[in-house]
Amino acid sequence: MKSMNESMNETHFNYFSQPQRDCLKTIDPSYLNTLLSQQVVTLVDVREPSEHASEKIPGSILVPLSKFDPNRVPFDANKTTVLYCRTGNRSAQAAQKLFAAGMNEVTHLEGGLLAWAQAGYPTEVNKNAPISLMRQVQIVAGSLVVIGTVLGAFGSPWFLLLSGFVGSGLVFAGITDTCALGMLLAKMPWNQRV
Repeated sequence: MKSMNESMNETHFNYFSQPQRDCLKTIDPSYLNTLLSQQVVTLVDVREPSEHASEKIPGSILVPLSKFDPNRVPFDANKTTVLYCRTGNRSAQAAQKLFAAGMNEVTHLEGGLLAWAQAGYPTEVNKNAPISLMRQVQIVAGSLVVIGTVLGAFGSPWFLLLSGFVGSGLVFAGITDTCALGMLLAKMPWNQRV
């Protein structure tokens, strides 16, 4: 007969077998909800301050990936520390930083905040928070494309390079799930006031 811990690990955790991620566990939203209700989890949001301010899982604390310091992640021997972000990509990156700092085992939320919300679990929403980074990226990138196109049509065709550069950046961001413009906007003063 399997122990409760063995059964729990098989049901609710997935393990990566890649060399650098052999200690990274993923936890599904339903089991995270159970752990939160039992108050046996420390939930760490690694998104940026403006994202955390606008919507978060109740009870989570913020340690943004852009300024990630493993020493700022609170660890309690009696609790499971779980990292999360929007989709799971940034929390996996934060986990790698914890491994580099000597952690042997790290857990993150499978599918991130999106999976949590899709499963119907509650989030705290702040209507007064800055608009999301994704919308800010769309506004800035769209504006640069329009400006490059208009200046290219009525000024010098060299301005069309601006539109091409922005388009290439968006393709790169989509492929790698890393957006340089988003990281730049996250550092802007209006996104730090949370």
